[in-house]
Amino acid sequence: MKPLGWRASARVAWRDLNGGFRGLRLLFICLFLGVATLAAIGSLTASITGELSARGQTMLGGDVEIAMTQREADRDELAAMRELGELSETIRMRAMAQLADTDPSADGPQAVLSELKGVDGAYPLYGDFVLQGGVLDEPLAPTEMVIGQSLADRLQIEPGESLRYGTATFTIRDVIADEPDRVGEGFTLGPVAITSIEGLRRTGLIQPGSLYETKYRIRLAPGTDPAATVDDLQDRFPSAGWEFKDRDRASPGAFRFFERMGQFLSLIGLTALIIAGIGVGNGVASYLGRKRPGIATLKILGATSADIARIYAVQIGIVALFAIVCGLAVGALATPLIVTALGDLLPVAPGISLHPAPLAVAAAYGLLIATMFVLPPLARARTEPAAALFRSLVERHAAVDGKTLLRVALAAAAIVAIALMSARETMFSAVVLGATGGALLLLYALGWGVRGLARRLPRPRSPILRLAVANLHRPGSQAPAIVIALGLALTLFVTLAAIQTSLTAEIRDTVPERAPDLFVLDIPVAEEDEFRRIIGEQDGDTQINLVPTLRGTIVEYGGQRVADLDELPDGAWFLRGERGVTYSDVLPEGSELTDGQWWPADYDGPPLVSLDEEAARVMEVGLGDTLVVSILGREIETEIASLREVNWDTMGFNYILVMSPSALRDAPHTLASTISLDGGDEAALSRDILSTFPSVSIIEVREVIGQVTALLGQMAAAIIAAATVSIIAGIAVLIGAIAASNEARSYDSVIMRTLGATRGQILLTQAIEYALLAAVLAVVALALGLLAGWSVIVQIFEFGWTPDWFVVLGTLAAGTLLTLGIGLMSALPLMSVRPARALRQL
Repeated sequence: MKPLGWRASARVAWRDLNGGFRGLRLLFICLFLGVATLAAIGSLTASITGELSARGQTMLGGDVEIAMTQREADRDELAAMRELGELSETIRMRAMAQLADTDPSADGPQAVLSELKGVDGAYPLYGDFVLQGGVLDEPLAPTEMVIGQSLADRLQIEPGESLRYGTATFTIRDVIADEPDRVGEGFTLGPVAITSIEGLRRTGLIQPGSLYETKYRIRLAPGTDPAATVDDLQDRFPSAGWEFKDRDRASPGAFRFFERMGQFLSLIGLTALIIAGIGVGNGVASYLGRKRPGIATLKILGATSADIARIYAVQIGIVALFAIVCGLAVGALATPLIVTALGDLLPVAPGISLHPAPLAVAAAYGLLIATMFVLPPLARARTEPAAALFRSLVERHAAVDGKTLLRVALAAAAIVAIALMSARETMFSAVVLGATGGALLLLYALGWGVRGLARRLPRPRSPILRLAVANLHRPGSQAPAIVIALGLALTLFVTLAAIQTSLTAEIRDTVPERAPDLFVLDIPVAEEDEFRRIIGEQDGDTQINLVPTLRGTIVEYGGQRVADLDELPDGAWFLRGERGVTYSDVLPEGSELTDGQWWPADYDGPPLVSLDEEAARVMEVGLGDTLVVSILGREIETEIASLREVNWDTMGFNYILVMSPSALRDAPHTLASTISLDGGDEAALSRDILSTFPSVSIIEVREVIGQVTALLGQMAAAIIAAATVSIIAGIAVLIGAIAASNEARSYDSVIMRTLGATRGQILLTQAIEYALLAAVLAVVALALGLLAGWSVIVQIFEFGWTPDWFVVLGTLAAGTLLTLGIGLMSALPLMSVRPARALRQL
């Protein structure tokens, strides 16, 4: 018989597919789920990061931003900025918004921590400052301000009424509808209030040592490169201690967060697609199993192996491409729905647009996964002799040829290459992929181990038990595939339970037990004794911790200037801009000395510094090495005298850098305090502090914990939502593995029923079989799931590992019952097969 060729093979394939598409539903479902997940995650991430980049000028408030803390630019610095283009200045600080006419007996809060922002007449350089009454078309007077809606709601105040900040009273002109540079301002601890710079100065809150941030935005001439402008300013003022942003990275924190979160979720989606790929292989094997008589007939009539490969490759390819196209469409269309559902949780609202790059990556993954898992069963059908095909229920001869194995290996290598090349953190992606591959190989080896062990076990006396054990190793047994499917499903159940309960425990137990009740900032150094007196007069057991607080930037370490680095070392978040700096005669609370010695209480020599040991490891410095720290525009060279382990989860004052007192005591600064109350009145204490120190800011820890809780909840929800697809894929794999063995089980069921077995006995046999597998896999799934959960909680989130074991074990038990139920439900259709009809088909 002459080979059919592609055109004739396609006609045969299409004619056969019209009557048999039903058999490839599992292939479609698995590929569709994986591709749709990857496309949705990639499109959403691209939409958000693209919007952040596109709106860079508006979000930043200029083409270039220069920020500094605790000071304003001097005359020379201002002149250099004005040479570059139009200049706008803003000053931002935390401050307490107080009702002008405070009535202690009134309901609701009398003072709220807010972000007070002073702007000049040029603000904003880009975008519109929109109020509820319209666009702000004239500068704010020094006696008036506009406030955010949340501040108005919390203080129950309206336009026309008055607010007090420090020693100044302001009339509320309107409520803010859109602050153009809001995203660029980053994380805030309270609602915003905006006045003029002159109005902010009226408050008396800007004092030497006060914590405030000054930002200068520059509108460059058309065609000017913002990156080159930043480099020029850094060269001209190397010791200024400035932080720079440009329009291309207006919100680097938000950009970095969504980019990394998108990568993490994409890797989860890729894991789901790999898991689904096993279901694809099982689905194709099951489909080709049903087609064995037709394949054997074609071979007997003279069809070549190449003809068989072309016919079924066309069929499978049509369904796979259709699944991938549908997955891409759903993933792309899901982006605006997700954006609408998330609402205000996103920093920007992306418009409706297609992003070809993530869709292309998702399509490539889908095609490669399909190739990996379709080729082996297709190769068996192509190479198995016609006679063997008729005996396939009880005997299997064909193995996968070397050429097919090479193609599978190339597809796997291509998947790894795409994942690593598109990753922001290559090592992280490699670890995730390696762990996924390792888990699959372990489960695959365990499946073959179970099969071999079942073959060597003594024959049980009970016929039901003997048949259940025989099902694990008989010809055509799908034990390895079922072990992989069941193991993956149970592992994912355990992983999600461990992650969720650990996050809940981190919020519920660790933070509240160790957290103080109040943080108080900007306490004048000269008024320390008066502040302590007020705290000491409170009822109950009140504990206080006072520390000096400054801001500084590490500009050089070990002789290496930070500005000269092409890329920061991994984990060097503390080198990005300014960080808190303090000084102390003694080892601070919440720290443990790990190397070196603390300076004497009367030390008055060259500046010394105690450094967090993790920061020292990242920077590869140690005792005796030098650090240069820029504080208030002055570079201070220090010697590392000791290393400390910092307990960051205490929610107290934890500093990377603690310097010797002689280095900083004379610098302008203020004090900060934590206050822990046991039986005291928090509201009364806040009122007493504000009445004496109107310039301080009071942070209620409960509010901060609420924001952190909400953020962690959103992150956990995103992880669980993406991982749920993996669970669905794992269940689909289980269904596929069961479907691939249904033909052999149908044969067994018919023979057993012909010999007098009841339906209950047949179901009991399968129940015992799945129970034996589940008993073996429960321990393995528990170990793998806990390892995966620990990696996410400890290595990624850097939280404590505190899973709820009752919930974890309960979830494992429930997942086991669910998967067993799926297995038994799949056996019910076999009970309806009539023996006479089935025997005629065998």
